[in-house]
Amino acid sequence: MRMRRVLRGVGCELWRRGVHGSACVQNAAMGSAPSILKPAASEPRFEFFPSARASHVPRVTLLPGASRGIGKEVLDAMVDIFEAAEVPLRFDRIEFDDDGESLPESVKQTVLANGVAMKGPFFTPTDSPRRSMNVMLRTELELFCNVVHVFNIPGIETRHKNIDIVVIRENTEGEYSGLEHEVVPGVVESLKIITAEKSMRVAEYAFQYAMRNNRRKVTAVHKANIMKAADGLFLECCKEVSKKYPAIEFEGMIVDNACMQMTSKAQQFDVVVLPNLYGNIVGNIASGLVGGAGLFPGMNIGNAAAVFEQGVRHAATSIAGKNVANPTGTILGGCMMLRYLKMDAHATTIESAVMDVYASGNKTKRTPDTGGTGTTKDFAQAVISELDAKH
Repeated sequence: MRMRRVLRGVGCELWRRGVHGSACVQNAAMGSAPSILKPAASEPRFEFFPSARASHVPRVTLLPGASRGIGKEVLDAMVDIFEAAEVPLRFDRIEFDDDGESLPESVKQTVLANGVAMKGPFFTPTDSPRRSMNVMLRTELELFCNVVHVFNIPGIETRHKNIDIVVIRENTEGEYSGLEHEVVPGVVESLKIITAEKSMRVAEYAFQYAMRNNRRKVTAVHKANIMKAADGLFLECCKEVSKKYPAIEFEGMIVDNACMQMTSKAQQFDVVVLPNLYGNIVGNIASGLVGGAGLFPGMNIGNAAAVFEQGVRHAATSIAGKNVANPTGTILGGCMMLRYLKMDAHATTIESAVMDVYASGNKTKRTPDTGGTGTTKDFAQAVISELDAKH
């Protein structure tokens, strides 16, 4: 069964099967299909899974995120674990004011030069007129696709079982376009931008992902019954792309129904592709079903760079600095990055150590969000102890 195989390997088959950094990525970037697949009928117009550039000792940009958030704590835990595992990486840590009006050019150039970054969540207050730094990173680096895989982790008790869902979110337009203004006092107009180009791109990614990972179904989530032009375009693009993949089942689902179905019968979902805002909402719901914001990794992919992070972008300001934030999603995001950098052996070792900590049932090593009494540092040290035991 796929679920059992997935859970043994950290629950993220995209890492295990090389979509983010092994031969599959390299072949895709060079225009050929992986050996386990039949060649595509035609070559894509862009790279679905760009390969990391080769380097003897890769440099990774570290962006801790909001000064008032948990990013520094969870990234420090990841770095300590990577050092214990003797991962041959160098980190360029950049801390900058996330209250700025724009993404610092030095940050952008460093990420593009290294090609890879790990980040913590940036905080965007509701009473501030500035754009989100998270959004600026995604748009200015053209990180067009966000991928989050949620699954049941052995040792984490949840109401829902047998969950194995990949949420693929368009990352650069929709309601996050930032185009809004006050027409007259008391009346605000906010523009939702949906383009055929970007809708086709994320749909192609979703179907390519499904094909490369032996997934059976892609669900496009929309509100085309109401937003007939914008969401109608997104849905039509997904339908058009689905015709190229007859072996993969396709369905459209209205977003409110999708949220209800996700909370009542989540097992029906496999790969879910969504516009920007719906992807954020549904991804949070899916993560909440199987343990919460701190457990699952995420990846933002573009043709020039890839940025890895915890799958749910919560700055968690209420627990920042208290040494209780769960670093699991960030650690596993780091393992996803290692797959992308073709360091599969290191990724496997760290993933296994993380899962062993949860499987042990020792709640003194877990953070409070998973029913434990431990701290961020306790969890990191428990993973390091598992690494030492494996050696």
